[in-house]
Amino acid sequence: MIDTPPFLDRDRPNVPNMVVSGGIVPFHLERSPVRGRLVRLGKLADAILARHDLPDVVLELGGQALALVAAMASALKFKGSFSLQIKGDGPVTMLLADATDTGDLRFMARLSEDADPENLPQTTPELLGNGFMAFTIDQGADMDRHQGIVELTGDTLSGMAMHYFQTSEQHDCLIRLFCTKTLEGWRASALVLERIAAEGGIEATAQDNDAWETACTFAETLQPVEIFDEDLGSGDLIYRLFGTLDVQIATPRALAYGCRCSRARLAAVLDRFSTGDLDHMVEDGAITMNCEFCNVGFRFTRDELGDKPE
Repeated sequence: MIDTPPFLDRDRPNVPNMVVSGGIVPFHLERSPVRGRLVRLGKLADAILARHDLPDVVLELGGQALALVAAMASALKFKGSFSLQIKGDGPVTMLLADATDTGDLRFMARLSEDADPENLPQTTPELLGNGFMAFTIDQGADMDRHQGIVELTGDTLSGMAMHYFQTSEQHDCLIRLFCTKTLEGWRASALVLERIAAEGGIEATAQDNDAWETACTFAETLQPVEIFDEDLGSGDLIYRLFGTLDVQIATPRALAYGCRCSRARLAAVLDRFSTGDLDHMVEDGAITMNCEFCNVGFRFTRDELGDKPE
């Protein structure tokens, strides 16, 4: 069996080496219990989504999911990742997007065997059907994972995510997700506001409540034409929305193409199978493993994999 550890593996797939500087711009409102992030994937959205042979309505949902996990992972205070997983009984049976604390993004989705790609429903509830949404915070192999699961409830992915945070985390937030296919390719963005809890169990004041409601009202005015305007800087857009509320912008953060597959990782998966199973997988003298995130196939010859001792 191939014995190259993943961290030394140099046989990486031919995928874009793309970084979007300033893809996430954090901000907060001075003297108000409101913080937020503006996420704009730019060309990175197309680099990730266009690798998948999926209908546009599914890729649009995938772009929204990427923008969402990018926003959430940017709040992590440790090395790890934030993932969104959806499973349902609709035409889209699974959707998964995740982002690391450093902004590495990836996405995959699966259609049911009987789904007609040419005739899919156009609304999110019809695409996903009945099922659940899970958010997972992973702090690494030696740490416990935190996961929350709720039923799919809402008319949009934004609504489903807000339902999760309000019911599972008891956390007030406003989430607006955007994805569209332009002449230059896919673009995806998000605007997320979070209400910061008062310290020491102190109840929110009427002023705090007014500040939160005003910020949400202003956030609802954001239009797709604004967030997809690549000539309008993120800082300028934030000031356009919240400039009258004494908004303070923090240091922007980068986003990147972040599939973490490798030949060594997939070889480790094959190492779990018996010699008989490996023989059964062989086609034309080799076994091909396909990464569902970057849609790259890795070919292993049967001799390369060797035999397991009986």
